[in-house]
Amino acid sequence: MKKLVNFKTLLLLFLLCTQVKVYAQDNVIDEVVWIVGDQAILKSDVEEERLNAQYNGTKFDGDPYCVIPEQIAIQKLYLHQAAIDSVEVTDSEVLQQVEWQINNIIRQIGSKEKMEEYFNKTYTQIRETMRESTRDGLIVQKMQRKLVGEIKITPAEVRRYFKELPQDSVPYVPTQVEVQIITQEPKIPVSEIEDVKKRLREYTDRINSGETPFSSLAILYSEDPGSARRGGELGFMGKGELLPEFAAVAFNLQDPKKVSKIVETEYGFHIIQLIEKRGDRINCRHILLKPKVGDKELEVAIHRLDSIAGDIRKSKFTFDQAASVISQDKDTRNNNGLMPNSKTSTSRFEMDQLPQEVAKTVDKMNVGEVSKAFTMVNEKGKQVCAIVKLRTRIDGHKATMTDDYQSLKELVLSKIRAQKLDNWIREKQKNTYVRINENWKKCDFKYPGWIK
Repeated sequence: MKKLVNFKTLLLLFLLCTQVKVYAQDNVIDEVVWIVGDQAILKSDVEEERLNAQYNGTKFDGDPYCVIPEQIAIQKLYLHQAAIDSVEVTDSEVLQQVEWQINNIIRQIGSKEKMEEYFNKTYTQIRETMRESTRDGLIVQKMQRKLVGEIKITPAEVRRYFKELPQDSVPYVPTQVEVQIITQEPKIPVSEIEDVKKRLREYTDRINSGETPFSSLAILYSEDPGSARRGGELGFMGKGELLPEFAAVAFNLQDPKKVSKIVETEYGFHIIQLIEKRGDRINCRHILLKPKVGDKELEVAIHRLDSIAGDIRKSKFTFDQAASVISQDKDTRNNNGLMPNSKTSTSRFEMDQLPQEVAKTVDKMNVGEVSKAFTMVNEKGKQVCAIVKLRTRIDGHKATMTDDYQSLKELVLSKIRAQKLDNWIREKQKNTYVRINENWKKCDFKYPGWIK
């Protein structure tokens, strides 16, 4: 006996065979072009993705009106499986990614107003659209990782892959460097710290008296750009997602009308307001102020590091020894100052992977050379002084097993992951209802199983 088609699927099937119109104008503004399971893909979805790709300079291997709906359909397969397997992402993950994307677009396009004009939407509409697409994208990534699982390969397998690789397919490895760093945080005057605390106490008084909402002050004054645009709101987070000092105070708040005491973290000084608690997760607002480094203190730190660099050049002690004793960069201090590349789990960096100030300094240095002191902003948003040593430089070249085993290993792993996901998509197609508008069928699809 054939399974009954549910009402939602019947409705989508009806929409596929018709067009959604604005009758007053008698113009087609949207239409259902694909149905995957019980999910519709609209022409407007395709157009939006095409516009995003055009803005990002993305090139398609084929007709965009064939490639894009197929990509969306594949995403819907993953999302359907994620719903079955209860694969989810947190609000904080989504909000963090949305902020990064919007800030990146504004930085490239010039202003918020230009962004609104380009997408023909208000800032709020862009955020909401991006929030949903970002959530879906993060869930898809998480689902893919689950489907692929942990893959282990031996050096022999990597060697065999490399040996069988045609010469013109051997990957080109860009110039890579290893860099050691020593940083010093200039001393911040007590008067500056007291001024920051005074301002936060004034904000607290204005909020408690009802003069100004917390969210308004966060928008105006908070130095956390990610949350300031949302009135200081961080989204729901667990204790482990927050800095310990921040979490200890935030999770003890009970009254949403009250403001916390001043909290110091490695980012600066905060005041916090509870929005809502849900089990072991909390949503709150905060205002962050960062004490500023004075010119005098900056000059003292620069002079001290230049003096240290001079002593290293005179062989009074080594860079390794200095880094392990005086560097205030906790991520590198215990490794003789050697910077780790979190993306590759090695100490090698391509130049565009380094912090901009470090890359500029290293670019013209010789191996073994120690730089002059310079200033930079670290990952915590603090201004610090630094000196670096160029430990090694490997010029761009075609990959070899001797020098690039890790890169070749990742290449093999990527190939295995892609093959696993490819096989999963082909199997999932067989058990998923798919209907494509007749006008959208004339395509050379990557996965021909869409049309049965």
